[in-house]
Amino acid sequence: MQRSKRLSVIARRLQAQGLVGEPFATAVDAVRWLGAVQSQDYRAARWALGQRTSDATEAGVDRLFDQGAIVRTHVMRPTWHFVVADDIRWLLVLTAPRVRAGLAGRHRQLEIDEQVAARANEVITQALAGGRHATRAQLGEALRRAGIAPDGQRLPHFLLGAELDGLIVSGPRMERQFTYALLDERVPPARPLDRNEAVTELITRYFRSHGPAQIRDFVWWSGLSTTDARAGIALARSALDHEVIDGSDYWFDAATAGMQRASRNAHLLPNFDEYTVGYRDRSALLDPDRPFAAELFSFASILSNVVTIRGEVRGSWRRITTRGRACIQVRTLDPLRSSESAAVEDACRRLRRFVERDVSLTWS
Repeated sequence: MQRSKRLSVIARRLQAQGLVGEPFATAVDAVRWLGAVQSQDYRAARWALGQRTSDATEAGVDRLFDQGAIVRTHVMRPTWHFVVADDIRWLLVLTAPRVRAGLAGRHRQLEIDEQVAARANEVITQALAGGRHATRAQLGEALRRAGIAPDGQRLPHFLLGAELDGLIVSGPRMERQFTYALLDERVPPARPLDRNEAVTELITRYFRSHGPAQIRDFVWWSGLSTTDARAGIALARSALDHEVIDGSDYWFDAATAGMQRASRNAHLLPNFDEYTVGYRDRSALLDPDRPFAAELFSFASILSNVVTIRGEVRGSWRRITTRGRACIQVRTLDPLRSSESAAVEDACRRLRRFVERDVSLTWS
């Protein structure tokens, strides 16, 4: 991709994702706009919302989660996502069947058939009924008492299956432990969407919040088929615009079409931030003239904690806490200009405000 085109794509993505420009009023608004936010790393996902939200704090996002305004479940792909309460049911109806189909082989290995899964669901329901919530370990003990072995990976797959069935969802945290609750007791009823409405809604939200992006990016992110994606594009055509870049179709919200260059902002993006994980093709985030040093990054990937400047990945970061003191350690792919270093220092200050504690910055 030509440099000018690549810079235009990342500038528009930064704007679409809420990383530059007017921040969202609340973390709930950020989740709703993005559609879903990958959250198997809860602390990372919390910061992903924090840097898109006006005056957000770690404690404030925790409160929204514990209140159930933001819920966490397995949806779209076989991993946890934050979604807003109003969206969880139609998202599950739309995407859970393909997730479940992808897990069929693993369930055979674990000897989890339909009869065993149904019995596990009954036990889980009994354990949570009446507004109760329980940790994974507590639900494992309930299954064991009922004669269902929760050993190894069987327990997480029983719980995952109950999530995909729309039976359970995240409950309020118990101190620092996560809990489950019955979805129908935790989340108020919402208007159901038929399949065409749901596909159109998800397509529209994805390309508005992640565009410019390709259909293959949406297919990766949503877990839906290419056929579903093309049908959704046709249904949502009036809400979206598109551009051919290097022979590929990119779809986006027309409101971002005029942006050509990103601001000088830097971001300390967490593991699996939507800016990195939300695309199958992540090549736009890397300057082809700047060698990528995989050893700087956790699991040798830009899906780990990354430092971005003007939307380009320029290094990695990690948060180290020793004797109650927190430090951000930054490692860069190449030397930064003084203005770029200042932008990273400003990003660290944003993190400091979010966690409401002193955080120092070191370079290595």
